[in-house]
Amino acid sequence: DPRSMNSRVFIGNLNTLVVKKSDVEAIFSKYGKIVGCSVHKGFAFVQYVNERNARAAVAGEDGRMIAGQVL
Repeated sequence: DPRSMNSRVFIGNLNTLVVKKSDVEAIFSKYGKIVGCSVHKGFAFVQYVNERNARAAVAGEDGRMIAGQVL
């Protein structure tokens, strides 16, 4: 849905051999209600209910080290 793009967060450089969907949800849920989460090889998407939550997540997690890789 194009209208929900601004409330979606792309998480790049993710060590998906170690980090699972439940881990991503646990890390990013502190920024707001997650309505969707998909994990792929090396990256993930988290969908929030609104853009404010997504912006907070980006501000809070950008550059964070998880499983030996910087997001």
